[in-house]
Parts: sequence; structure tokens; C-alpha cells
Amino acid sequence: MAPTDPTTAAVPAPSETLVERASTFVSTHRKVLVVAAASAAVAGGLAYAYWASTSSSSSRGQGKGGASSGGAGGAGEGRKKKKSGSKGAKKGKGGSGSSGSSKADLEAKEGPILEEVPGKAKVEDVAENYDGLSAEQIFALPIEERTKVAGHFKAKGNAAYTARQFADAAELYTRAIQVSPTPEPVFYSNRAACYVNMSPPKHDLVVADCDEALKLDPKYVKALNRRAIALEGLERYREALRDFTAATILDRFQNQTTANAVERVLKVVATKEAKETLENREPRLPSYTFISAYFAAFRRRPHPTLPPNPSQGDQTLLLALQALDAADYPHAVTLVNEALEQGVSWDEGRAEGVNLRGTFRFLTGQIPLAQADLEESLRLHPGLTQSLVKLASVHMEQGDPAKAFACFDEAEKTDPKDADVFYHRGQVLFIMNEFAAAAENYLASSSLDPPDGEGFVFSHIQLAVAQYKMGELAKSMATFRRTLKAFPGRSEGFNYYGELLLDQQRFEEAVEKFEKAIEIEKTKTPPNVLPLVNKGLALYQWKQDLGAAERCCHEALRIDPECEAAVATLAQLSLQQSNIKEAAKLFRRQCELARSEPELVNALTYAYATEAQVEFLEGYPEMARELGGIAQGMMGM
Repeated sequence: MAPTDPTTAAVPAPSETLVERASTFVSTHRKVLVVAAASAAVAGGLAYAYWASTSSSSSRGQGKGGASSGGAGGAGEGRKKKKSGSKGAKKGKGGSGSSGSSKADLEAKEGPILEEVPGKAKVEDVAENYDGLSAEQIFALPIEERTKVAGHFKAKGNAAYTARQFADAAELYTRAIQVSPTPEPVFYSNRAACYVNMSPPKHDLVVADCDEALKLDPKYVKALNRRAIALEGLERYREALRDFTAATILDRFQNQTTANAVERVLKVVATKEAKETLENREPRLPSYTFISAYFAAFRRRPHPTLPPNPSQGDQTLLLALQALDAADYPHAVTLVNEALEQGVSWDEGRAEGVNLRGTFRFLTGQIPLAQADLEESLRLHPGLTQSLVKLASVHMEQGDPAKAFACFDEAEKTDPKDADVFYHRGQVLFIMNEFAAAAENYLASSSLDPPDGEGFVFSHIQLAVAQYKMGELAKSMATFRRTLKAFPGRSEGFNYYGELLLDQQRFEEAVEKFEKAIEIEKTKTPPNVLPLVNKGLALYQWKQDLGAAERCCHEALRIDPECEAAVATLAQLSLQQSNIKEAAKLFRRQCELARSEPELVNALTYAYATEAQVEFLEGYPEMARELGGIAQGMMGM
């Protein structure tokens, strides 16, 4: 329930971040959504049968399924002989439909399995011999006889394949294709299996053969999987995702190998696009909601005193800090950049300026530049512990907690009475699931607040949540009640207390707390919209009131058009209503709003997965009506 993106370490959140909860909405409310899918019309069965089967904790971040080999190679080794009378693929269809999990597992380990391959077949075992007939003689035969000849070449091809003579097998399947009076998808699929196993694999020929097989039988799961593997080998990832998704649904979500392949390709394509997007995208500020939460996680500090004869840059820096106090973030960015360009005349002031510029660079995802600014700030003013705290967040963003904790240790040594050091170290410990240590830091942070002051609400909130995570429910609720009493004018306590109540399914009380937070926020300009989104989620979970949930999110977006949490929640609600195309659009909007690479990978994972479902519906419209039954069958999962 802690924020999983290290960049949110400074953002107060007592449980999952709101975006994270929206992204895990399907999996955490699986049964409710599958029921909805089963009763929905046409496309309804698809959307949530798919998500209920493929969503896992790894997709919240980001579609990170375990990799399966799914590759070519080793197809003829160690193959078990089929029992007499066992069910092979139907003649002419080559095993369309579900291929069975054991067969799929073997394919993942050994490469594609041929249809109707005898376990120990040899070329000389084939009794009838048509090899001496010319093409003219074969075409002169009756249709039934030509079918028999095609079957003969297929049998010889199977024998050659089993002997790992892939080039010979491919030629024999080619002859079967040439003489057959009616095209057989199995011939193309088996030849594709030969191309997969050649060294190097001939992926382009695999795709061409599977194209032909799927023209003859669009529901040929084995051909879909083979083409998907080849497309993945050709780095045509979106097409590979299309095929793996179709195979997963046509196999009624029973083939874990294919499901793993979906997640594997999702991870590759999302990571690739995220990196390219961030390299080419102009830096921009995240939503007001996000930025205000970030700065609220630091206690207010007095502005530096200007020197006796302040320069233009000195005065502009003061204007930047005043804009920050007024939550006018775009102007604060502009002004601090101007101040540094004009020149700040004294070291302490310049240290504050590059600290602020580095902070905005961090918020816009310019991590190396943010690090350089914060290090420059510390060079100019080693006693500026806030720069050390923010540098710790940079190191967490870079996946280096050891350096982050070194920054906290240095900051504590520099100023052991800086309460922010303990609070933000507690946040990082919380993210790392070190809840007892986090609680100790939150208590230390609160103890350093002046006894005659209001105090810092977030230390108390996070203490309550850490206690909740440790299973100390009574302590957690008592801490929250004391917090609400001590900070009656702060919405955050009511909002986050509501989240814990929602986690306990105490819906009515949760909605009451969210409404109180909304009421408090209405007195601010602009208000924080997270309680609105929380209320929408609560109303859906409590009463399945989709309309009310959507209205809350739309109101949040009216106030803060770039609130990622509201967009992510609306996307999931659209998906729940089987409005897959709208969900895909919203996931793409979430991609535009994502600030960091992990956030963007997560959003892209959902976008690509949803778009693949749209493609499936367009390619297999007749399947939509069957999916309600599939969802019904998944109810016990």
C-alpha cells in the first residue's frame, strides 16, 4: 500500500498512491468486475474476462510478467510418443482452438509442436510412395487421391521434422501444399515450425506461412502463437502483442505460457516507447495536485535575507520564492530561472536558487540536471539540509537506496534538529516496507516540531499508516483520531483516514471522511482534488455506482485538468463498462501526464493491452458473445 515509485517518497500518501490504486482497480476488485463482464452485452464479456485473467501485481507498474522462452529451437528433442487413439488435431484444422496447457508448456520449452507428429516416425515407415510421380501425374489424379498424396508428403515432412531435418521437412510440406486440392492450414503451420527451428530462424517466412494458415482458419491458435513468436523476433512488438492477446483469449485464458508472453511483450514495448518518449518530450510540470503534494511534504522555511545592496537577480529570486508560497508554480519556475540567469550575488541565495531549480527539474523528470543542481546547492551552502533530502529522492529515483540513506545520514549530522530529514527518511523506509523503522522516524520528526506550533500533519498521518501496515489497527485508528482533533482544518487527515476506512470496507464512514475533506478543500484556490477521486472510488466499491464515480472524476478534472489519478480511474471505469475504445483513449491520456519512466511504463502497459483488445474485437466480432460465458467460468478464480 506504499507508493512504489521512489519519486513519490516526499508525497504524503498513507496507502497506495491514488494512481496506483486506480491502476490495480481490476485485480483488486476481480470478482465484482468479472460479474459485470459476464452480464454485459457483446464486448462486455471481453474486457473484464481479459483483465481479470491477466492482471497481476506486476502490471501496476508496469506490465511486468515473467518471461517465458516461447522461442525456437530444440523442437524435435525428447518428444514423447502419442498414445494410440489419442486425440490429435482435426484434419484440415490443425488444432485450432485451445491447444491445452501441457502442450503449450512443452512448446515453450522445446519450440513449436507439429500437429499429428508421430513420436518416432521415420521416412521409411510410410508405406505408400508417390515420390516418383511427376507434377502432371499428380494433378491428373482424382481429388481424393491428391488429398492422399498431400497427406503422404505431410507424413514424410513430420518424419523429417522429428529427425530435425528442418530444411527437408519444409520442402516436403511445400510439396504437400502444392499438390493438395484444397489448402490446408496445418501444412503452412508445420512449415512455419520448420522455419522457426532453422539456424538462424527465418522469421519472415514464419510470418508469411502463418498469414496463410490464419486466412484459412482465423482461430488457429498455434499459428497465432507461431506468428507472434516470429514477430517478436523481428521486433515487430505491437503485432506480436496483437497475436499473443488473440491467442490468450481464444485459448480462454487457460494457457499460462501465452499469458506470460503477453506480459513479456507488453514490458518490452512499453519500456521501449517510454524511453523514446522521455528522450524526445519537452519537460513540463506535472499536475497542480502532484506539485502541491510534493511541496506540502516540506515544512515552511523563512526566505533568505537579501544582502544590503541586492542585485536584480537577488530580487527576482525573492519573487520566485513568493510565487512558490502562493502555489503559483509556473511563475516560480520562470522566475527562478530568470534569477539565476541574471545572477544571484551571494552564495546562500544562489544555493536556494539552484535548490529550487533542481526541485522543478526533478518534478519534470530531468533527473541528471536535478542532481547537478542539488549538488551545486550543497557546494555553495553545505548546511542546506533540504538539498540533501531532495538529493536522496534523486538517488531513489535512480534506484540507489544506499546513496539515499547516506544523504539522510549526512543531513542528520549537519542539522540533527531538522524535522524534515526524519520525515523523508521515514517515507523512504515506508516505501521499502520497513514500517517499524519508518514509524520511529515519523515520531522523531513530530518530536522536533515546536510545542507551541500547529505541527506537521503528515508526520502524524504517516505514523498512523505505518502502524496500520504493521497490523496495529487500534493504535492506527487512535493516532488518526488524535490527528483529526489536532488538525481540524486540514483536509489531508480526513482524506487519508478515509482511505484506511475504505481499505477495511467501512464504506459509509469512508465517504463521510472524503466529503469532509472535500468541504475543507473548497475553501482553497485551487483545491486539492484527490478526495474527490477517492470518493468516486468509494462509491463504486460500495454501491457499484458508476455514474457517481465518473461524476467525481470529471469534477476533479474540471478543477485540475492534468490530475493523473482522475484520468486513470476514469480509464478503469470505462473498461468496466466495456467501453474499451474510450478506456484506450484515457490510458493514452494518462501516458501524456506520466512524469517519470516507471509511471509512463505503467500507463503504456495498460494502453497497449487495451488497444490489443480493441484489435481482437475488430478481428473476431463473433467471439464477443462467448466471452460472457468465459467470465462466468472464471468466477471461482
